[in-house]
Amino acid sequence: MTLSQVLSVVVFIGAYVLIATERVHRVAAALGGAALMLALGLTNGETAFHSLDAGVDWNVVFLLLGMMIIVGVIKQTGLFEYLAIAAAKRARGKPYAMLVMLVVITSLASAALDNVTTVLLIAPVTFLVCDRLGLNPIPFLIAEVMASNIGGTATLIGDPPNIIIASRAEFSFNDFLIHLAPFVVVLMVVFVVVCRWLFRDAFHYDEKRVAEVMALSEREAIRNRTLLVQSLVVLALVLVGFTLHSALHVEPSVVALLGAGCWC
Repeated sequence: MTLSQVLSVVVFIGAYVLIATERVHRVAAALGGAALMLALGLTNGETAFHSLDAGVDWNVVFLLLGMMIIVGVIKQTGLFEYLAIAAAKRARGKPYAMLVMLVVITSLASAALDNVTTVLLIAPVTFLVCDRLGLNPIPFLIAEVMASNIGGTATLIGDPPNIIIASRAEFSFNDFLIHLAPFVVVLMVVFVVVCRWLFRDAFHYDEKRVAEVMALSEREAIRNRTLLVQSLVVLALVLVGFTLHSALHVEPSVVALLGAGCWC
């Protein structure tokens, strides 16, 4: 037997034992084993992810799956609620300043995670803050959705179409970052300025209501500090993996699956 065959058998047996003994979650064992097969070069991305018969690019599917699992874990920590409340307090309840901070947070999170998921997480807190300030949340939500689409364009993982394009055209994470990120920064600056005029009727300041927002404690929004630290470390490692994936000859979906496997 060759070395690759021996390693394949070891990974298979290891995953099988973990599933049978339930020392870790079955999904984590299966995903971890599959990701190790790819990370060790025991199979390749084209064989594992591309199905000519079904016409499905599984590289895209598993990259989205991995990132959504990671985002789902981060959601449990309360990080997004913390950021939204902290932004409102830093803006001292001033509507336009608050909108700018929420828009920037949304765009950055969309670039690092996924734009649709980011909006779903930030929207409930936007409703909470706007309700406390007596503001119409619709302009804020529209601005966040637009900022999410702009920010998500900057990276391979920020928007599902980017993942499909990268898979078909064999673009790397760095290709998107180098060619699109500078343009996205300029576009965000223009967008923030336009928001001042576009939503000018929504920026009403009420000192009494501002006091209610300033009384909120963003620290109380963090529900699990240990999980927060762990999830941010995993996310940082995943982003580093995305940056180096072309040099390491590892598919982005494998990087995402390895990160997701830590939490399944």
